[in-house]
Amino acid sequence: MPRTALRLQPDGSTEQLPADRLAVGDLVLIRPGDRVACDGLIEEGTSALDESPVTGESVPISRGPGEAVVAGSINAEGAIRVRVTRAASDNTIARIIRMVEDATASRAPTQRFIERFSEWWTPGAMIVSLLVILLPPFLFGWDWSTSIYRGLAVLLIACPCALVISVPAAMASGLSAGARRGLLIKGGAALEAIGSATTVAFDKTGTLTEGRPRVTDVLPAEGRTAEEVLALAAAVEQGSSHPLAKAILAEAAARGVAVPAAEAQSAIPGRAVAGTVGDVQVSIGSPRHAREAGAALGPLEAELERLQGEGKTVSVVLAGGAVAALVALRDEPRADAAAGIAAISALGVRPVMLTGDNRRTCEAIAISLGLDAKAELLPDDKLREIRKLRERGTVVMVGDGINDAPALAAADVGVAMGGGTDVALETADAAVLKDRVTGVAELVSLSRATMANVKQNVAVAVGLKGVFLVTTLLGITGLWPAIMADTGATVLVTLNALRLLRWRPLP
Repeated sequence: MPRTALRLQPDGSTEQLPADRLAVGDLVLIRPGDRVACDGLIEEGTSALDESPVTGESVPISRGPGEAVVAGSINAEGAIRVRVTRAASDNTIARIIRMVEDATASRAPTQRFIERFSEWWTPGAMIVSLLVILLPPFLFGWDWSTSIYRGLAVLLIACPCALVISVPAAMASGLSAGARRGLLIKGGAALEAIGSATTVAFDKTGTLTEGRPRVTDVLPAEGRTAEEVLALAAAVEQGSSHPLAKAILAEAAARGVAVPAAEAQSAIPGRAVAGTVGDVQVSIGSPRHAREAGAALGPLEAELERLQGEGKTVSVVLAGGAVAALVALRDEPRADAAAGIAAISALGVRPVMLTGDNRRTCEAIAISLGLDAKAELLPDDKLREIRKLRERGTVVMVGDGINDAPALAAADVGVAMGGGTDVALETADAAVLKDRVTGVAELVSLSRATMANVKQNVAVAVGLKGVFLVTTLLGITGLWPAIMADTGATVLVTLNALRLLRWRPLP
């Protein structure tokens, strides 16, 4: 959220004031590049707004008079005037913060069985030891020296050192092993819960995808080459800060295309950018703009339908009033996204995608990665979906943006991608610092390895003491073997826990 806003006065001048002092009905000026300081309706102006921090929509959305804008989004193009519809305490960002707080407060801390067991262990052991000292002389005719000796041996064997250290030693090793590999987990409770997950829910933009659109297809019209039309498109896009313009310029640079100079560059808000390259009038914009300009797509009409069906944003390049090419862009999956989803499925965990992006793009990404998906979800919609999933088992939520924070807090375990926002990192229980989707599967694997180690430690601690408890009561072993059993069990569980430091994720 911006700290300040520009409120328009009746005489047309502007007044800078703290954003939290805006009131319903105020008229606010949002300049190109500014973050929107309020929820409101556009009264004047048209611009493309980057809503990805709030909604997850990967491509800027064109907004005009009468359309709503949300606090926290970024104005990418023209200046707009917005009438405030919600006070700062009730805008989108404030409501997200409240959802995070409510979701966090509703989560009860996990009570480990071993901790509850330990509360009864020590007093119980002291009572049993006292009974071993007092009762056998009357019931079995032991002499008092024998009963005292065996009672002290029982007390020593029952010392809970090994049992109490069995869990934290394994947890500390597991947390350290994860941290060495860029898997940061905020405590043993989260580490324990991750391995029992039945569902892993992913955000799309910036989590499964790179978070920025790039050119995927350049389809020139008959008689033209891809490099030729890419040079024309890049020429008129020079100097623009729009994400789609940056993607086209990056593609031209990657192909080594020489970009000519353009003159008389202008923007048609929400439609296209135009300019003159040499003596040719060039524009690049939406298919709607091309149709309004009277340009026939011809054979490229079918290609347009195909590209849009694949969830791609398609721009039409016009040169001299005729269609020169189609340029398709999409926020593509991370290089390891498919491998990461496959690894999670191989662990017996169901991956799903919850995103605020449009349905067509969402379905295309989901099909390519092989997972179920739900699209066009606002932050509170994601929260509801997480609650539904939790009814069927433990849920891990993976995200990177402000819009993911409530879902991260509401899930049994929230996992943030390391390149995400501070809000996501603060809310999450764990973080994959190297921005690898495969890191989520590694978290599940590490958790399961740690909990297996915990079970081994508990079995050693209880089993060894149980054996020596019986042999001591029968008079087979004495005080010194009891000492060795107590100390030995503590050493064994510690050494076993240290084995986790050598943990490696499966290739």
